[in-house]
Amino acid sequence: QNLITSPFINWSYSDQRVRLKLPVTVSYDDDPEVALQLLLQAAENHPRILRDPPAVSRLISFEAYGMLLEVRFWIADPVNGVNNVRSDVNRAIWRIFRAHGVTIPVPQQEMRLLPRRRAPSLPDALPRGPSGLDQAAD
Repeated sequence: QNLITSPFINWSYSDQRVRLKLPVTVSYDDDPEVALQLLLQAAENHPRILRDPPAVSRLISFEAYGMLLEVRFWIADPVNGVNNVRSDVNRAIWRIFRAHGVTIPVPQQEMRLLPRRRAPSLPDALPRGPSGLDQAAD
């Protein structure tokens, strides 16, 4: 009700800044603290990313194939493109991870093949009468 009866100020109208976030998964074999610092370095080196507010990196969750991290940063000029900044930072992340031995895991599944149990053959599975022969039903 307050929204309808009171004046509404659109704060984002005059502030064009946009926050972007990029998720990336790293291996459980890697140190998450190192990976989080590398994410910040990859973002901070881009000329269109604002220094204030600063970029942040977070460990979001533990997934089946690795730890899900995220880097968040702000740009002031979304009219010049958003996905080009995403692409630049993603490529920078890949390069800096590779240079420091941080692994972006490929989803894998382990398949276990269990030994097959031999099913009884059909004649062995049929009931037999006292003479060892099948009895015909009357």
